[in-house]
Amino acid sequence: MNSFFNGIKNLYLDAKNIKNKDPAASNIITVILLYPGFHAILFHRIAHFFYKFKLYFLARLISQFSRFLTGIEIHPGAVIGNRLLIDHGMGVVIGQTAIVGDDCTIYHQVTLGGTGKENKKRHPTIGNNVIIGTGSKVLGNIKIADNVKIGANSVVLKDVEIGATVVGVPARVVKVEKI
Repeated sequence: MNSFFNGIKNLYLDAKNIKNKDPAASNIITVILLYPGFHAILFHRIAHFFYKFKLYFLARLISQFSRFLTGIEIHPGAVIGNRLLIDHGMGVVIGQTAIVGDDCTIYHQVTLGGTGKENKKRHPTIGNNVIIGTGSKVLGNIKIADNVKIGANSVVLKDVEIGATVVGVPARVVKVEKI
């Protein structure tokens, strides 16, 4: 029962984070009722619960229902940290073995996907406080460190160091902030 209340608390913190980061969000109730990014996180948390208990069909059913409603596809096997903001969201895809840290922001049309070359861990690991710009593709079993910024429409195929800003196709480092 305690984990249920922790789950509710974490969803509240997700909604509060969206309200704080999105200037268009007037209050938390608006976020909870009207933001597809929040709905996708809510459904993912439910689907992931069933996935951990190997109820794969039910988990996928919930994730596909969420995709239908929100336009955001998060595989139930993906591990999503706390306080994720999926802004606008349409077209976001997060693969089965992806890991997303805490306090991240993902804009629309982002893919955290595989390259088709890996067998086990196929998707990226995203650190904490990472911003992934619109249309970016982060592909393969790579690590994106904490406090990274990925520019819009970038294609990231290699690990990115802490505090870096990367842009382009393929992505290259244009700035590193000392943390």
